[in-house]
Amino acid sequence: MVIHRNRRAKIVATVGPASAAPDMLKALFLAGVDTFRLNFSHGTHEGHAEIVRHIRALEQEMNAPIGILQDLQGPKIRIGLLAEGSLHLETGERIRFVQPDEPGQAGAGKDRIPLPHPEIFAAVSPGDDLLIDDGRVRVTVRAVTSREIEAEVMTAGVISNRKGVNVPGAVLNISPLTAKDREDLAFGLELGVDWIALSFVQKPADMLEARALIGDHAGLVAKIEKPSALQHIHDIIRLSDAVMVARGDLGVEIPPEDVPGRQKEIIRACRLAVKPVIVATQMLDSMISSPSPTRAEASDVAGAIYDGADAVMLSAESAAGQYPVEAVQMMDRIIEKTEHHSHYRLILAATEPDSVETPPHAVANAAADVACSIGAAAIVAYTASGATASRIARKRPPVPILAMTHSKLVARKLCLLWGAISLPSPDAGSYDQAIAAARSAVVTTGLATVGDHVVAVSGIPFGASGNTNNLRVIKIRPA
Repeated sequence: MVIHRNRRAKIVATVGPASAAPDMLKALFLAGVDTFRLNFSHGTHEGHAEIVRHIRALEQEMNAPIGILQDLQGPKIRIGLLAEGSLHLETGERIRFVQPDEPGQAGAGKDRIPLPHPEIFAAVSPGDDLLIDDGRVRVTVRAVTSREIEAEVMTAGVISNRKGVNVPGAVLNISPLTAKDREDLAFGLELGVDWIALSFVQKPADMLEARALIGDHAGLVAKIEKPSALQHIHDIIRLSDAVMVARGDLGVEIPPEDVPGRQKEIIRACRLAVKPVIVATQMLDSMISSPSPTRAEASDVAGAIYDGADAVMLSAESAAGQYPVEAVQMMDRIIEKTEHHSHYRLILAATEPDSVETPPHAVANAAADVACSIGAAAIVAYTASGATASRIARKRPPVPILAMTHSKLVARKLCLLWGAISLPSPDAGSYDQAIAAARSAVVTTGLATVGDHVVAVSGIPFGASGNTNNLRVIKIRPA
């Protein structure tokens, strides 16, 4: 079976208490989910393993690949325990953070607020901001020693036990992979997840650290949520297999008015690098408790599609919300309406990045242009690694891309790629056999009928990964 969506951009949905049951997973898939996200900040290994089993059973039932993305928690920077549980901070007030002498030691007032993270004391300087509780409280560092930080309250509010702390002005000497993350990662690879999302990426070396553990057993997704990652964005994209614009944390650490422009920059850079890009966080947030989104949320999803994002993501909406299926259906409709709007193609063309015209890129671009010129019913991409399909998708052609691959992992990973319809298929023994298989596939999947033309793209020698160098126009003739 090939699942035909009436859209090209993909939907990622987070699985949680509201969506973990087999019947709900099936309902979400039928409503439009292409890849399911497992958030390892919550849940147990046993619970996640059960969800993976349900998704793989659904995949067998539907006879269609389904992607699974494991999202690692990453380091959590938090204040410690407060003697009274909370403190009310007034604007202009001077406070002091200290490294506790013992783990779990409670603070004793505003001049002894525990901050059990020596990396912060080593990294901050006078003038840097600390943002507490997602930025609800902001303080500015006035003086710092190896064990104390004196700060002035700039935005008043209440802080309480274990609230998160963001340090936007500094690069912390901390690995993005905690001991918990390493255990979770090993477990996810054992389960056979298709993508690993790495949180707290600050620099290119963080990607290399994760890659050394993952190898080629899953795709590596860089979550862009730190200002320092923006400074190294091109190198981070180069070292990733896909990118997630994690706007929640990013919007805490950079001014909110900067987020839309940064989103567009990252999407364009990912298209140039031929890497899928996911736009995430608070897309349909009101649908956690409402059966319909706000008009602003609908516009936000549409904006990501106009920007050229490969996928958009639901978080709490599908994990814990009251209307998970309705949220997916709404996202599906917004994407479809946007992609069929008269301005969609004009905007995509205006934002299309220039590329280095290597032979594989040139052939992929030509395939998209030829398919458009002759009104082809589809483009068939034989792809061992997913690279051929990705190069074609970068051009955002107006026809479906049937990505034929002998690898189940590649077929599942392509569930994140714009416009790609994954079709696991036996490895063709020769080029002629591949062309015959392409003819058969577009007919049996309903993408083409007798008299239609399709464009087939592959590499010669056939089956060699990363060698897109052949284009052929095929006319579908009666059997």
